[in-house]
Amino acid sequence: MKSKKANWLFLVIILVHIAVVTLLYWAGDRITFSIIANFLLSEAIIIGPAILFLLPMKGRVNEALGFHKIRISTCFMIVLFTILVMPLVTVLNALSLFFTDNAVAAMQDDIVGVPLGVMWFLIGIYGPFCEEFVFRGVLYTGYKRTGKVIGAVLLSSLTFGLMHMNFNQALYAFAIGLLLAMLVEVTGSLWASTLCHMIFNSLQVCLMFFSDWLVDTFYGGTLPQTEISNVELMAALSVYLVIAAVTTPIAICVLAWMAKNENRVEIIRGLRIRKEGQGEYLISIPLITGIMLCLGYISLEFIL
Repeated sequence: MKSKKANWLFLVIILVHIAVVTLLYWAGDRITFSIIANFLLSEAIIIGPAILFLLPMKGRVNEALGFHKIRISTCFMIVLFTILVMPLVTVLNALSLFFTDNAVAAMQDDIVGVPLGVMWFLIGIYGPFCEEFVFRGVLYTGYKRTGKVIGAVLLSSLTFGLMHMNFNQALYAFAIGLLLAMLVEVTGSLWASTLCHMIFNSLQVCLMFFSDWLVDTFYGGTLPQTEISNVELMAALSVYLVIAAVTTPIAICVLAWMAKNENRVEIIRGLRIRKEGQGEYLISIPLITGIMLCLGYISLEFIL
């Protein structure tokens, strides 16, 4: 898939999302979805258009995605890498909370009201697979065809962040997108970013259910709802900044180890001198339109 077609795909995903949200808004109480249906629908909006865009490719689908085998030892290092970058993601999340609400925490009561196994599959397996299929698979591969690898990493991460449609998640999702794209490059496989994404989301789900269990056990199921002050948030941010300052450089070393383990060191070095694709550009009108729609939607939601 070429970069221009990838940009059209992003625009279609955003248009479908806005259309569905608008329909549900005007329908009001006539159409109601459970938290399970909401998760299924939100990911279907992402992966559905991508599958339609890939249909003409028939037998060349894996070429556009890159689900190649990786070594077992690399898989273990991906687990370590995921744990090491979590403090950095926490820092970025905390920074966004100074001017917006925690989008994930707002859904916690609904999430823990569903059996753990169900939510683990939806958030920890189904969601990451759909998102990696589209953003590190279809879009990133399409953008790389221009030969501008750094631009492809940035753009696929930007679209991934904006796709979450809120300021809180957009910031740290952009950073996660960068890390996941780097994982794809150092391993040469979409399975690497998919595994990392699944581990990250699965840990978040487990933490939600664990914190809910603590509240039930020690506070009788009720905990005074008090907003975190900026002073408390700053204190937590300071602690995680120190932790992230230690773990992030180690995570970078783990990336380098994976590149060596998968025999991709020379390939990674060659990315810096790759020639640009003939007549292909990263940015086009569909992309700009999609980004503007996302920013408008996010701003409107923030104001309301």
